[in-house]
Amino acid sequence: MVQVQTGDETALADLMARYKGPLFGFLNRRVGSSAADDLFQESWIRVVKARDRFDPRRRFSTWLFQIANNLCRDRGRRLIVERRYLDGVVEQARTQPAPGSAVPAATERTDMLHHLDALSEPLREVLILRYYHDLSEREIAEVLGIPKGTVKSRAHAAVRALRSELEREAEGDGAGRSKDGETGGSHA
Repeated sequence: MVQVQTGDETALADLMARYKGPLFGFLNRRVGSSAADDLFQESWIRVVKARDRFDPRRRFSTWLFQIANNLCRDRGRRLIVERRYLDGVVEQARTQPAPGSAVPAATERTDMLHHLDALSEPLREVLILRYYHDLSEREIAEVLGIPKGTVKSRAHAAVRALRSELEREAEGDGAGRSKDGETGGSHA
């Protein structure tokens, strides 16, 4: 690691090769294979960025795994935040339905996470910042580096997309059923 601190790219490549298996295995067990790839890359980015702070009296592996473990913890906290935010967005979509819409009274949390995951990243990030972190449109615009008008349109589009998906789901669940729950055609 001392050689990496001096800018030796070959030394960095050697470290990455040496710790590829152990680090990826650790991350895979902590967060699963889908997130392990991203955290693996982020771990090495953090190593490079923090190389000047590495204390050569410490073992490199301990330092590397500490970085990776902190990234796993951050991810876990972020997932909790996203789930809490989703609960708030779902509640808003249920309590403020579009006129004449049929939003389901109760939806499984996992289904709602699926709906949130279906949103594009730009829509999802605006909703998270607005409804969970309670940031103003101006603050969101500053955080994301976009105009305030774009924040408004993304927030509106995201809520509309969630509401639409919930309505489609409600219509699908009730398809072919009369008000009393019987199946069949239309009643004349």
